[in-house]
Amino acid sequence: MAKQKTKTNIKRRKVVFSLNAPEAKRVAVMGDFNEWSDTKHPMKKNENGDWQKIAMLPAGRYEYRFLVDGQWWNDPKNDQTCWNCFGTQNNILDVRAK
Repeated sequence: MAKQKTKTNIKRRKVVFSLNAPEAKRVAVMGDFNEWSDTKHPMKKNENGDWQKIAMLPAGRYEYRFLVDGQWWNDPKNDQTCWNCFGTQNNILDVRAK
């Protein structure tokens, strides 16, 4: 008899990341939600110089930063931070379940 796969329905929340960096050429949001990858969540710039990315994340606590033209930036709109193993700070994002 074949095994039946059970599908777990993980509820995700829409999270909008945004950063004003009008002079930047490339911006990505990186964090433990995407294994700190600079290719999984590239951001798009609008005509005002604001970069934005929408991500669907399950509930949990995440650390993240922006990579702006190869330089690490913290989120100026989020004052919740924690120290990382490099002696700098990451921003903290708490995604709540509905």
